[in-house]
Amino acid sequence: MKQIALLGATGSIGVSALDVAKAHPDEYHIVALSAGRNGDLLVRQIEAFRPAAVAVLNKSVAAEVSSHLPERNRPEVFVGIEGFVRLATLDSVDTVVSAMTGAAGLMPTYEAIKAGKHIALANKETMVMAGPLVMAEARKRGVSILPIDSEHSAILQSLRGHLRTDLKRVILTASGGPFKDLSLEDMRQVTAAQALRHPNWQMGPKVTIDSATLMNKGLEVIEARWLFDLRMDQIDILIHPQSILHSMVEYRDGSVIGQMGIPDMTLPIAYALSYPRHLSNGLPRLDLEKIGDLSFRKPDLKRFRCLKLALQAATTGGSMPAVLNGANEIAVDAFLKGRIGFLDIPDLIEKTMDAHASSPVETIEAVMAADRWARDTAMGQLSKRFVK
Repeated sequence: MKQIALLGATGSIGVSALDVAKAHPDEYHIVALSAGRNGDLLVRQIEAFRPAAVAVLNKSVAAEVSSHLPERNRPEVFVGIEGFVRLATLDSVDTVVSAMTGAAGLMPTYEAIKAGKHIALANKETMVMAGPLVMAEARKRGVSILPIDSEHSAILQSLRGHLRTDLKRVILTASGGPFKDLSLEDMRQVTAAQALRHPNWQMGPKVTIDSATLMNKGLEVIEARWLFDLRMDQIDILIHPQSILHSMVEYRDGSVIGQMGIPDMTLPIAYALSYPRHLSNGLPRLDLEKIGDLSFRKPDLKRFRCLKLALQAATTGGSMPAVLNGANEIAVDAFLKGRIGFLDIPDLIEKTMDAHASSPVETIEAVMAADRWARDTAMGQLSKRFVK
């Protein structure tokens, strides 16, 4: 039985991960849960799974959660990044599901790896910001990092049983988001409410906006580079609106192996936790006859500049991907709060990147310093030039 610490329990990935654990009680034991500000949902999860420890973002949420816990069998309650790290490194934990949103997930995930925990990774920012450091530490500790993203899960499955020396390239698919056919002029009028309505996937707000700008696909390219030890010229992207073929691997003889399934995150979550097994679930089966046509096309980098910027950051390397990520988090938050328009998101990111001289990131402290610089710079640009 796997002993699991779930970081980001109240988000969409966390909720689905708990559904997987509930469906297979003989396979998984939830030792610890963390959440941000959703104390109400966390309390219900504590009642259902009886973890030994929990962690929340701040003291006010901790007080709220603690006030609803029973006197008997109360979990320990920890606070902040230190609390998240504490959960991720508990002696009783052997597997950490890293499902926190954004850069905040990096340190708990990295510390978990240093403590010898296996990782089921949904927090792509960990790999975007510090991929070389994270993978080197995982190799050093002999731990596995198994992806939860549907695209990277598809690549993992498509690589099994094949020699890596025969690999030619991987092809990441993208739904294209809700604005894949929208003109640039129409994009200027896009609201946050419109951007949050993804046609295929149910996700948290930040990831949903990243999907609408195609930044999410850019981040996934960087993640794939480090997860699967690829060169940038070995990674391609195709827009696939149906979200049925989740990604592919092409081999040097021309064979293309892909993984198909309905667009439901339960599938890659369950595979990351049960790897290399495929456990049963209650999801509807894939009905290709009902779906009919599957279509593919190249992304338009002129309309989706966030993807172009991500590819530039990946090519530059060093601290630039961390700067890209930090600036993007500031820009997405500003868009969601109505401070900037949809097309201002790539403008703010580009201005931040242009102001940065990339440098090597040989320590996790250097990564975090680049992240702080990016956020401070983006906030400065926001206050000077982007406030409506």
